[in-house]
Amino acid sequence: MSYRPADVALAVKRLQYRHHRALNRALAPLGLSLVQWDTLRHLHRQPDASLHDLAVLTFQTDQSFGSLAARMADRSLIERVPGPGRAVKHRLTEKGERLRAAGQDAVDAVFESSFPNLSAAQLDQIGELLDAALGPDPTA
Repeated sequence: MSYRPADVALAVKRLQYRHHRALNRALAPLGLSLVQWDTLRHLHRQPDASLHDLAVLTFQTDQSFGSLAARMADRSLIERVPGPGRAVKHRLTEKGERLRAAGQDAVDAVFESSFPNLSAAQLDQIGELLDAALGPDPTA
């Protein structure tokens, strides 16, 4: 079968949608949505990230992420601390770190079950092809 770019793009989108639904189900017992867990993951990797940086990393607007961050701070998952000037930085709390780690296990299980029929070499090939198609990250 010959795949057109539109066919590949649709397959990528279908996989992303399937992952999104499965990840929300897997994280629900922890009281987390996918975007909340993703925020915890990014803060684990980038402590003191700004609201804008976290909005970009989680595919949200600054305004919607600001609302999310306030709700997460109210739940003691993250803390908001003053940065230079008017900037606000964000950090994980102990509770947030515990839920991030537990969520990572749930996320890993979802992804492990996504590709049961592919070998390690095939997964590497898909990763390399996607990296080539995407090119360098313009936001980096």
